[in-house]
Amino acid sequence: MTICPSCGSNIYGDLCRGCPSCGGRAVGPPLAKAEYELRSYGRAVGVAASGALMFAAFLGSVIAVLIEFKPASVYLWTVLLQTSKLVTASETAAWRLKWFALPLAASILWSGRRLMGSIRRSQDRFGGLSLARAGFTTSAIVTISIAALIGVTIPERLRQRQYAIDAAVNARGYTLHRALLQYRELKGGYPTDLKELGDKSILPDQDGSIAEALNHVDATSYQPTATLASTKVKPVVPRGGALRDAATTTNADSPGLSFTNYKLRLPSEHRLFSSDDDFEMEDGLIKKASVLSPPAVSSHSGGR
Repeated sequence: MTICPSCGSNIYGDLCRGCPSCGGRAVGPPLAKAEYELRSYGRAVGVAASGALMFAAFLGSVIAVLIEFKPASVYLWTVLLQTSKLVTASETAAWRLKWFALPLAASILWSGRRLMGSIRRSQDRFGGLSLARAGFTTSAIVTISIAALIGVTIPERLRQRQYAIDAAVNARGYTLHRALLQYRELKGGYPTDLKELGDKSILPDQDGSIAEALNHVDATSYQPTATLASTKVKPVVPRGGALRDAATTTNADSPGLSFTNYKLRLPSEHRLFSSDDDFEMEDGLIKKASVLSPPAVSSHSGGR
């Protein structure tokens, strides 16, 4: 049984008699197989080119970061010789390429491994195994380097993120403190309810900073207090009361209570209140709740 080269159908018999499907005929006997066949280097070149492109792309990203840090390209080679700046630039480049480089590197490593396996199994057809190994090794080194640089920068990135969150919380706290001071100047004391700061008829909020700060705090955590020198009310005796037959009266109107101090709890990054990550603001002073909370006291009872 032979296969017709024209239509691909199976032919039982001699092809010189013609294909029953397409009518094609062989013009002569089949050619003999070549004694020597050249091996293909395409797969090896593909694996090597992938590794070289990955290395070139990462090196180009590092150089771009260095130029961004120091635009004067005349000093580029001087900067490349400084290990600290080179490592910093490599970390920045790896962090910028993390979502693109790691998936691409994984696919390149997977395809390169398969191509190397096919070259190893059919060395009579494919050549350049050492070239493919060099390209695969380069790809693996670049991938491991990017992953290591990303892993090194994660703690610092988390610290920077926490600093940014703390700065945002402090900014909202100072905004509310400023609004409370303005309210005290207008009303003579702090409000009984924090929501009164959102009344634009009392406090103007043109940029919306007060409303945005109120959306990130729990109004129920606001605790206004008043410091009074004396709570006793003395009776007021009118003049001439001992001479005239008139009853002494007291002033029924007591002085109004005005709040002079306050406490406010600011949320953590997850907006979960009553946790150690919260902030507490007392009269404009902001501190961590974990710092303000007293340490736990363990009681020990012993018997005689």
